[in-house]
Amino acid sequence: MGSLEGIIAGFQVAFSLEGLLFVMIGVFVGTFIGMMPGLGPISAIAVMIPITFGMDPAPALVMMAGVYYGAIFGGSTSSILLNAPGVSGAVATAFDGYPMAQQGKAGKALAIAAISSFIGGTVSVILLMLLAPMLSSVAISFGPPAYFALMLMGLTAISSLSEGSTIKALISAVAGFMIVTIGIDAQTGTQRFTFGNVNLLEGIDFLVIALGLFALAEVCTLIIKRKDLSQENAHKLGSMRLSKQDFKDMSGPVTRHSFLGFILGVLPGAGATIASFISYITEKKLSKNPEEFGKGSVKGLAAPETANNAATSGAFVPLLSLGIPGSGTTAVMLGAFLVLGVQPGPLLMTDRPEIFWGIIASMYIGNVFLLILNLPLIPYFAKILKIPRPLLISLVIMFSIIGVYAISFNTFDLYMLLLFGVVGFVMRLFSFPAPPFILAFILGGMMEQAFRQSLTISNGSLTVFVQDPIALTLLIVAMLSFVFPLIRVIRSRRA
Repeated sequence: MGSLEGIIAGFQVAFSLEGLLFVMIGVFVGTFIGMMPGLGPISAIAVMIPITFGMDPAPALVMMAGVYYGAIFGGSTSSILLNAPGVSGAVATAFDGYPMAQQGKAGKALAIAAISSFIGGTVSVILLMLLAPMLSSVAISFGPPAYFALMLMGLTAISSLSEGSTIKALISAVAGFMIVTIGIDAQTGTQRFTFGNVNLLEGIDFLVIALGLFALAEVCTLIIKRKDLSQENAHKLGSMRLSKQDFKDMSGPVTRHSFLGFILGVLPGAGATIASFISYITEKKLSKNPEEFGKGSVKGLAAPETANNAATSGAFVPLLSLGIPGSGTTAVMLGAFLVLGVQPGPLLMTDRPEIFWGIIASMYIGNVFLLILNLPLIPYFAKILKIPRPLLISLVIMFSIIGVYAISFNTFDLYMLLLFGVVGFVMRLFSFPAPPFILAFILGGMMEQAFRQSLTISNGSLTVFVQDPIALTLLIVAMLSFVFPLIRVIRSRRA
């Protein structure tokens, strides 16, 4: 069967009554799961595997795919309204989304997030349909040296995430590096910084840190500022209508990061979280007014929301074309494929075109359903802001505890959540930015692993990073992105 016939078969699956029903169920469940801090698509898909056992594989996998990108789409709601990221891919959304809500612009922030997510998701599905077979070879060409260079390029932008002192941003990043080393070394199997505690053998989960540094730290701030009259705007929905200037501000980030997010999603191991951070950093560097970021910037909200939804479609390229999971969620999806008797890989397009193209075609419908579902519900979502502050604080704490406990069912993680809540609050008191900490934690583990794998391949020679053309190009970009801001600072001081 040719590509055209396969695409037609895929659209027949997606537009059938059964396909439409399962897409709707998937995106609805995914959106709801995404709004709940800490749960995320991994647990939702894992729960659905036994439910879908025995079903026809095509609609079952279409539904699970809907849960995946629906959760990323819905994760922005709790990030914007509560500063409690629903999923890890929505952490960067809180940087500008939550300040907008605090300014009484929650309706506008949710509308920007919904529209950006829809455009990013739709553009990436078009790219997925056109480029999936070809991009699978690109994903393979990224070896450990290229991954190390890519992570290093992301880390050179730590200073861009600082709101004030660059030194404090670097200290925060170093702390993130230190935390990510906790656990068992993947290469040698030795314990590192566990202090004999078996609960630390697997390290500390990302969402434990994210919810602690953002959600619980925000709770502490709300308690201290409970009599602050300047917080009155935080209870207002504001207008959902976007002005021409808003659309103009969104157009650049949405266009750029639909492509960038998709490309980063294609790379195994990158995923929506890294795509959202790199897009946010890139947009801040390109902006003529970088000082607006972190204070309710339209561009700062549109960029990560576009990228994380584009990356979810990109993550299906290695999964469908190569049978390689690109993230934790797609690893669970791979398990779902195998349970349902479907082997993803190079032969999936020819042997089971109705599944390959059916999943891709369903994403078009799913993104439309998500937009239709989310935009009318914005006034109802925003009613969260009208909840009395003591009750709201209690709800944020409760959802954070439930989300963290649902990850591992381990009470030790709750103590770690409390610890990072205190750490986050202390960081706020002394003006240490949390984003560099999060970025270093995300990239640090992958960077270390890629570096050590590269040295293993080259028998300890650093020339492996120069011999790989992709790694060399990325290292040059990383060097330039580090040097140019330094030159700008020196010139400004001389002036």
